[in-house]
Amino acid sequence: MAAAQIYNMLMDYRGSVIVKIDGIAASAASVIAMAGSKVLVSPVSMMMVHNPATAAFGDSTEMQKAIAMLDEVKESIINAYEIKTGMSRTKLSHLMDSETWMDAHTAVDLGFADEIMTRPADAGSENHAAGPMLFSRAAVTNHLMDKLAAKCRIEKKPTKPERSVDDLMERLNLMKH
Repeated sequence: MAAAQIYNMLMDYRGSVIVKIDGIAASAASVIAMAGSKVLVSPVSMMMVHNPATAAFGDSTEMQKAIAMLDEVKESIINAYEIKTGMSRTKLSHLMDSETWMDAHTAVDLGFADEIMTRPADAGSENHAAGPMLFSRAAVTNHLMDKLAAKCRIEKKPTKPERSVDDLMERLNLMKH
């Protein structure tokens, strides 16, 4: 249901919505991607469509209700795919029944995406870095945590000043008297 709400919010936006798929847009993410006025896929990205699923508990009447609900959810998902791709509902239903995985070219060919992202023509292939590019998982994690803390305005609790042994001994002596 969250995917439907995100899809609707993007569809309601009056401006251009450019969706860039740089990894995997599977399941609900493929539905959200359909809201793009332009859907761009990385040459190494994937897209996947499949039937909706749920868990159900109860007697046969409850199971029939779950089946009916899944049928309706599938129809609503097909609506989004149909608007973007222009494919027939029957063909889309078959793709979902088969749990279809698409590479970038197939996604474009079937209309799930508009084009494959490429390097801009004016971008040279030279590496302009002054030195080697290093990756530190700890540095990245710490940087992201600092940014998150700043966004959430999390303030560190002031630490209590440490007491010296002399202070503690003095307090003990006062307690004895």
